[in-house]
Amino acid sequence: MELKDYGLSRERGYLSHYEIDEITLPDLFAPIIEAADKLSDLLTSGRVRHWLDALPDPQIGTWVQNAPEEEVRTAMVHYSFIVQAYVWGEDEAPKSLPANLARPMVALADRLGQAPLLPYSGYVLDNWYRIDKNAPVTLDNIGMHQNFLGGADENWFVLVHVAIEAEAGVLLDNAARLVTVAKEGNEAEATRLLREMDEAWERIYGHFARMPERCDPYIYFHRVRPYIHGWANNPALDGGLIYDGVEKYEGKPQALRGQTGSQSSIVPAMDALFQVGHSDDPLKSFLDELHHYRPVQHRRFIEDLAAQSTLRDFVAASSNAELKEAFNACLEQSARFRTRHLEYAASYINKQAGSIAGNDPDVGTGGTPFMRYLKKHRDENREQLVS
Repeated sequence: MELKDYGLSRERGYLSHYEIDEITLPDLFAPIIEAADKLSDLLTSGRVRHWLDALPDPQIGTWVQNAPEEEVRTAMVHYSFIVQAYVWGEDEAPKSLPANLARPMVALADRLGQAPLLPYSGYVLDNWYRIDKNAPVTLDNIGMHQNFLGGADENWFVLVHVAIEAEAGVLLDNAARLVTVAKEGNEAEATRLLREMDEAWERIYGHFARMPERCDPYIYFHRVRPYIHGWANNPALDGGLIYDGVEKYEGKPQALRGQTGSQSSIVPAMDALFQVGHSDDPLKSFLDELHHYRPVQHRRFIEDLAAQSTLRDFVAASSNAELKEAFNACLEQSARFRTRHLEYAASYINKQAGSIAGNDPDVGTGGTPFMRYLKKHRDENREQLVS
């Protein structure tokens, strides 16, 4: 396995290989880009749908079939923010998405093999740029390109995720190498790669720990989170959202999952490499469903890792104490990451009280009662050490 075969890299992990501020869309998107740039103002006006209803349908059917993927992904970022703003930008959610937004949104999503609403890839992975192009991807050198309301809290929430994803490139590259190393029976190299992953996890944890510095839980819950919900299991959208003018949906509501950090492919890749299993529960079913919301190449990487990894059996059969210690350290890091996710879910969501339509503190943006199952998956992760 090699990362380049999946559009990934050691330097950037799952992040886009390009930077969004360097991509120029064709002129037919000009009104869309203008609205996306003004989205904060349109939302603040209190009548965002009035402005978005007036946008033209750029008729991208022909363009989207042959356009460079970088342009399609960039258009997906802008459109998915606009669509979320249309649905959640006023006090009551609409029954349907108008055809001028629904048709291009679905066309972009179909080309990319994703769902037609804001995905984690559009929110985080493709929605960043380096301020200084000669400097690395670090928290003090990255910006969020497309916003909803904007501001430090919204930016920081996304940019911490960007920094984590960049750091995870080492995890992904070493995971791909470990598939081969385990089959070759090279205990020394496997130990070295695992220790390197443990060090990368420490850096990831360091970024994650910085979330409270510039993202306040109250601001997150009331000014950031409301716009990233989906249309599934949400009482504000009973049964889902109708996509007007999209023939294949036959006028039926679509119950689609919202953007969530659970769409990040880091931990699923680690579960695949370390052959960590989870017993059946609603969160496992939810995570299995979320797998199809990821970019196609990221799905394929996780699936190939799961199919090809023999690392656990290799380590279990070994008498090398250092190898087992390095394996278990990485497994513990995944559990530790899940613990920090759980802590933030509690402080940023579960402990907040809100009256915003569809913004339930007991239900995740993906549409699940997350607290109980996050704990369970963390514990299951920790129970699968090798002795």
